[in-house]
Parts: sequence; C-alpha cells; structure tokens
Amino acid sequence: MIALVDVNNCYVSIERLFDPSLCNKPVIVLSNNDGCAVARSNEAKALGIPMGAPAFQYKDLIIQEKVNVLSSNYPLYADISGRAMNLLAEFTDNMEIYSIDEAFLYFDGFGKHFNYYQIGEKIRRTMIKGLGLPVSVGFAPTRTLAKIANRFAKKYPHIGGSVCVLDTPAKIEKALKKTEIGDVWGIGRRKNLRLQAVNVNTAWDYTRMNDAYLRREFGVLGTRMKYDLLGERAVQQADIKPKKSIACTRSFKDMMMDKNELKERIATFTATAAENLRQQGSNANMIGVFLQTNRFREEMPQYNPSFIFPTDFATSSTIELNKFAQKALDIIFKPGYRYKKAGVILMGITPDNARQTKLFYADNPKHKDLMQAIDAINSKLGRDTVTFAIQDRKDKWKMRQDNLSQRYTTNWDDLVRLKCF
Repeated sequence: MIALVDVNNCYVSIERLFDPSLCNKPVIVLSNNDGCAVARSNEAKALGIPMGAPAFQYKDLIIQEKVNVLSSNYPLYADISGRAMNLLAEFTDNMEIYSIDEAFLYFDGFGKHFNYYQIGEKIRRTMIKGLGLPVSVGFAPTRTLAKIANRFAKKYPHIGGSVCVLDTPAKIEKALKKTEIGDVWGIGRRKNLRLQAVNVNTAWDYTRMNDAYLRREFGVLGTRMKYDLLGERAVQQADIKPKKSIACTRSFKDMMMDKNELKERIATFTATAAENLRQQGSNANMIGVFLQTNRFREEMPQYNPSFIFPTDFATSSTIELNKFAQKALDIIFKPGYRYKKAGVILMGITPDNARQTKLFYADNPKHKDLMQAIDAINSKLGRDTVTFAIQDRKDKWKMRQDNLSQRYTTNWDDLVRLKCF
C-alpha cells in the first residue's frame, strides 16, 4: 500500500502556527508581488474566492468579509516543510517527497492485515503534536489511487477522520465512480476535454475504455493509468520524467524602459533557472528569452518579443547560459517601450549523464566545480548569498510583499517574542 500525506491548506496552516488569531477566520496567501491567491483557508473558500483569484478583483469582498490577506513567506514555508518531511520519514524507510506539502509513503510488505486506518491516525496525531499541522492521509495500492484517496479524506473528514483507505476492489470502484475524470492525477485540461467528448466523465468510465484506443490516443502512459486506477501498480516513479523545460518569469512592480535594468533581471532569472536545472541533474541545449509590455494598458504601445538561442553544447553553467540569454536580449530589445514582464526558459533538457560532446565546442570543466560550490554555499547560508556581479545586490527588485509575516524559523531577527506578565 502507498499513503499520500498532504498538509491541508499548507501555506495558511503554517501562518496559523505562529499567529493563532488567524484560526477560524478567512485567510488567503498571495503569490509573488501579491498577485493571486495561491492558498485559501476553508473559510475563504466558502466565501467563493477561487484558487488563482487576482486579489484586486476580489478587493470589495475581502474588505466586506474581513478576509486576512498575507504575502507568500517562502523561506518559512520551506523550513516547516522540511521539518514535516523529517517527521513523515519516521514511518517508513521508503518515502518520495512530491511537493512542499505532499509525500508518498510506501508500506510495501506490511501485509494484508495491517491496519492502515490506525497508521493514518498515528500520522495525523504525530503531525499535529510535532508541528501543529493538519494533514489528510489517503491509502491505496497505487500512487494514482492514493491521490484519489487523499482527495476523499480531505473532502469527507467527518467520515474517516481525514483518513481514507482504498484497500478492496469494492471501495476502489465506489471511489472511481465518484471521481470526475478531470480530478484524476495526470489528466490535464486538454485531455479532460477530449475524454468528455467521448462520454468519459468519471475515473470509472476511464477504466472501461479499450486498451488499444487509450494507447493510440494517449500513448503507453494512458494505458498504464487505466490499470493504476484499477489497483495494479503500472505507473512507476520512473515514468515521471524530468521537466522538458524550466522557466523563471516575473512581472515587475513598475514598468521599466532601461536596457541595463533588463540585463540584470535576465541574468538573475537565468541564474535561478540554471540552479533548478542542476538540482534535477540536467543540462539545457536551448535558452529562450521574452519581454512583455503591459497588455492591460491598451493606450500604450504593445510589444511582446521572444527569441530562442541554441547553445553550443548541453550545459547547466549559469555563466554559459547567461551569455546566450544576454545575446537574445540584445536581439529583441527595442527602446521606447515600457516592459512589464520578462522571463527565461531553458529547453532541450537532457540528463547530465547523457551529455553529447561536440568536436569544436566543449563546456569549461571548471564551471561544474564552481556551480557546485555556489549551490552548496547558497543552500547552507541562504539563496543569493553568492551571486554574479551582474545581479542586483541592493534588493532593488524586491517583490511586493505588503503583508509579509515574520520569518520565525529562518531569521534571528524574526524569532517569536513572548510577553511575560
């Protein structure tokens, strides 16, 4: 059996750990530059605030209902997430961290008579006692079914105490019949529309489809998903491939026209994307750069250029990638426009152990050691402890975070203060 443990309303729950006054009140956490809602309390969901809602569009509702609005505190969330994963690792020696608030725990070999409800309750109690975080736990024979079980645990906490176990064919069938096809892990928007067009509306409908049709329309993984939903472990972790592209994009707080300022932003975006590239053990063969003016300011001239540069060789070196990124910027930049957004996209991603060398071009071997050293220092002492000279060091481009909470566990100046009477 596999358990998926998911922290309920993760960002909101972490904020409530250090500010109990937020409990039982509507709370939303906003994305970069205080843009859209990326986390909502149950109370905020009940008010009709959807995921991804632009804050300015719900300003009146926020004021009327006294919704607590917070800026994303990523250092705090990452630190608490690490502590949560350490607690979960005590339950099994085989754990897969899937995201900042989710992890798969493998209980293979525990036997059919193992009481998964009890272990699920123990996981929940441990997370509450150890960190104060509420979690939902879903058990099933496969990862895809564990996702569905977790969804039911979260949706019907009054039935199973936020623990759902799909351990029999009858339970699996009942769950699949109640699960819309668009809610199945791995079914994206386009695939959902294609399936609905042929009257496949639930996960159970999907399992009734012909193998040959699924293979023809959705490939081998489409067929494997069918059997994963039926309880046969067909979709393995190895089937989840590294990202085909890695992007770093940002909207600017204020529109900019200065090319030198854009050069710094492109260099910083490239450094961030390259670090993510190295973390997954990959290299890039192409780099794309784009600029965008403010499409909401129709009275202003609009210009949205992009350019893709093939690199001379597969690389994850920030130094090499930034050379091509700056060349691309030189090509697409035009003076006189007010740019609101820019971004860097790394493409043609290949594994580091499958690098194709070229006769006349080769990566500088010193770069690999240098990048590893920089990544190690930044990982230990904090992101951007070591940067390149072209990057801003004065927090000029600091994100808009008007409602940022304290970094209670990651900054000495923000430690919790107690008043004793």
